[in-house]
Amino acid sequence: MNDPTTIRRLYGRRQGHKLRQGQAALVEELLPDVAVPEQGPLDARVLFGDELPLEVEIGFGAGEHLAGQAAMRPDHGFIGCEPFLNGVVGALGHIRDGGLSNVRLHMGDALEVLERLPDASLSRLYLLHPDPWPKARHAKRRMVNDGPLDLIARKLKPGGEFRLGTDDPTYCRWSMMVMNRRRDFEWLARDARDFLTRPADWPETRYERKARRQGHEVWYFRYGRV
Repeated sequence: MNDPTTIRRLYGRRQGHKLRQGQAALVEELLPDVAVPEQGPLDARVLFGDELPLEVEIGFGAGEHLAGQAAMRPDHGFIGCEPFLNGVVGALGHIRDGGLSNVRLHMGDALEVLERLPDASLSRLYLLHPDPWPKARHAKRRMVNDGPLDLIARKLKPGGEFRLGTDDPTYCRWSMMVMNRRRDFEWLARDARDFLTRPADWPETRYERKARRQGHEVWYFRYGRV
């Protein structure tokens, strides 16, 4: 079994443009209330005070999908992980505007959070438009690799769902290759329309809209935990 710590280093920027006053206030005032505790075991009761079904999004961008899912299923608890401060600010805005009490945020490495959750505790895990790391020498940095997938498989309940979205042809081919050789996930597609059409319960992200404006195809993969 590969060690998920092989991609422990977080690459890329942690912050983009300087925060405006209102954004800085969100970080100061709201983030402490919704932040995942920095240490200790995690479960639904620790995070939400109740035994809710749990879902995780790795790299939630500006939080549109995370907030959309949380609004659709208020009886589920959602954990969003994103190392980029400006993305966290975007998610905080959605949480505030939507009055969402079922979302917790972690600004950092998603694998650290997953490791602290009980095995077989997640109903769904989302990985949408991850960095493709298109150069072959950077392939080990991709989240769709056996090390992270071993951890994801361990944390998903039997019958739980792993959702992957990408508009990058290299990442699409790589993901299909990696996932097709695994026996702990079942591809839920029945025909081409299943991964060329966004499901109704899959809120659109700004990255997806940008990809379509640029003329890119977008692929939607759904895998069930065997």
